[in-house]
Amino acid sequence: MANRRSFIAGFLATGLMPKPTWADAGSPAYLSAGMTPDGSYVLCGLTSDGRVTFRAPLPARGHAAAAHPIAPLAVAFARRPGTYAIVLDCSDGSVQAQLSAPLGRHFYGHGTFSPGGDLLFTTENDYENGRGIVGVWDARNGYGRLGEFWSGGTGPHDIKLMPDGETLVVANGGIETHPETGRSKLNIPTMRSNLSYLRLDGALLEQVFLEENLRKNSIRHLAVSPGGQVAFAMQWQGDETEYPAVLGTHRRGEETHVSQAPIEANRAMRGYAGSVAISEDSHTVAITSPRGGVLQSFQLQHLAFKQQVGIEDVCGVAQSGQSFFVTNGLGLTLMGHGDDLRIASLHDIRWDNHLVGL
Repeated sequence: MANRRSFIAGFLATGLMPKPTWADAGSPAYLSAGMTPDGSYVLCGLTSDGRVTFRAPLPARGHAAAAHPIAPLAVAFARRPGTYAIVLDCSDGSVQAQLSAPLGRHFYGHGTFSPGGDLLFTTENDYENGRGIVGVWDARNGYGRLGEFWSGGTGPHDIKLMPDGETLVVANGGIETHPETGRSKLNIPTMRSNLSYLRLDGALLEQVFLEENLRKNSIRHLAVSPGGQVAFAMQWQGDETEYPAVLGTHRRGEETHVSQAPIEANRAMRGYAGSVAISEDSHTVAITSPRGGVLQSFQLQHLAFKQQVGIEDVCGVAQSGQSFFVTNGLGLTLMGHGDDLRIASLHDIRWDNHLVGL
């Protein structure tokens, strides 16, 4: 026994003990929050064919999660305006840490890790000052808060790490809110969203705005190709009788492009894109609308409209090779795209807004 203990202690001291990986959580391909039949909330791992690998309880409704790049850890965020974010060990469901938004702040439901997983970046609302914040947390030491910086706008929602590993892209939705008024939008007449590219230390590198006629299109969710092309999903805050495009793309140093689709396709989205994903080969981009109950796909390079499929209460979408993996609020997972879309599985979990690929 003494020799065994010495052997283990030696491994620990030299760092040779195998560290947990996502294989210890069942090798999920995706993460998604959801609600179970008894009304409780969970974060789940899903395989590429739709099997659930784990269910970890959440204290309230979740929105999205940030997956650690190496360890089987996920930071689950409350639906905005939420003040909780919990770090879950997805191999056993235990809570490793709990993040609380600083006084005068709330989370927006999204975050991302630095390349090695040492830092966590979270989008937050400084609601007394009406400005967006990116919070910086120390993932190496119990997720203590290290600092913060300006997001580049108002209402930062999604945030992604760019392929260079040195830059963050933030979807500043442009909408000012305050917890005292719930989810009410306080500045629609003057709102303006943007994409902001920031160094990991917060330095603003580049910023792009939509044209004036699209000023009330709130940039909300992001997907990034391996080559650095950013696709963004938008939610229209203007006249409900108008049907503008709700998908755009941008590459640093270039102009912003907005999708080209028939008016009938734009109308089907009902001014609301819930999630966005880019295929692995970077040929196709897909967006979903839970309001319209549709999944649409476009050619990524020129944003030419390709196909539309009706799926009730659809929202979550992520790449699955050259096609897509999709979830809806009825417990379905689906694979493929267009005419090849097929049901992968059916669960007793009402899937929430987003799928996070691993």
